[in-house]
Amino acid sequence: MHTIRYIMVGGFLGAGKTTTLGRLARHFTDRGQNVGVVTNDQATDLVDTNTFRSQGFDVGEVAGACFCCNFDELMSTMEKLGENERPDVILAEPVGSCTDLVATVIQPIKRMFETDFQIAPYSVILKPSHGRRVLRGESRGFSPKAAYILKKQLEEADAILVNRVDELGSDQVDELVELVAEHCPDVPVLRISAKTGEGFDQLIELLGQTGDFGRRVLDIDYDTYADGEAELGWLNSSLQLAADEPFDLDELLLDVVTRLAGRLEEQQAEAAHLKVIGLWEGFFGVANLVSSEDRPELSLPSNCQVRTVDMIVNARVACDPEWLENVVRAEVVAAVDSCGASVEFRQVQSFRPGRPEPTHRFDRDD
Repeated sequence: MHTIRYIMVGGFLGAGKTTTLGRLARHFTDRGQNVGVVTNDQATDLVDTNTFRSQGFDVGEVAGACFCCNFDELMSTMEKLGENERPDVILAEPVGSCTDLVATVIQPIKRMFETDFQIAPYSVILKPSHGRRVLRGESRGFSPKAAYILKKQLEEADAILVNRVDELGSDQVDELVELVAEHCPDVPVLRISAKTGEGFDQLIELLGQTGDFGRRVLDIDYDTYADGEAELGWLNSSLQLAADEPFDLDELLLDVVTRLAGRLEEQQAEAAHLKVIGLWEGFFGVANLVSSEDRPELSLPSNCQVRTVDMIVNARVACDPEWLENVVRAEVVAAVDSCGASVEFRQVQSFRPGRPEPTHRFDRDD
């Protein structure tokens, strides 16, 4: 009987899940395996979904709630991915502000669909900037309630991946590994770079292991969890740009993120993650900001001159969502004006996430 290898990679907003899963998808595809990808967000118009599709992967999106609160849609989305050719591997990217995924996603799959899926080790990516601050107990950026989510994500992992090691000194990486070991002493830690592929041989070996994974069911304070999520202003916006003369798409994407980063810094509003994607005739570019400590970067260049382009902005920031929407509108218009283009906002969704209400939750003794 054909079973699907279910690989879910968690981690806080901006940890590098999309880049990691993209590299894993290419690995399995190169081995001749059929790969499906499932993305997840609290709203529609997700940069990650468009990034995967632009790279040619078969993608399903669970929007409007996290996997745990929309479990039935997760299962139906995975079923639709197999309508033409049943996947050998499904890569799942949960919302970066979610935790308790072992009890609410992995355990239900194992218990209710055990003949259809084989569960790989559940890996959680640690973002150095926020991870260092949270595990040191420093207060800047997020409150203890938001930090609670990041810590719980680490505690339920079968393995923790310290990402972006290509950008850090060896002493900084060692410190992060030590902080993780102090917080989760019995969880293996891998050092990786999703960007360069460093450490991915070990990650592939880990994910290929068989066994009873996804067993770290946590005691979760859902009041603290809900309050931590609600501190984040959430924005997804889709828009279309047009100009009489060609302009550099990559310069525009980076300019948008840089302008937004400046406004957030002025208000000391910590960015959990900020992503902008531009899509034009099969080409795409992505710029992002992962924390106040980091610089805006062009993570995926398009190398295109364009007259028209579709753009999606995703922002997760510790601020009021109405203020965030006003800032995004103003800075996008300013950036677009600077390249001689006009902009039409097609859809803007800004809100604070609601209280998590899992479809299923299995405790240790269920």
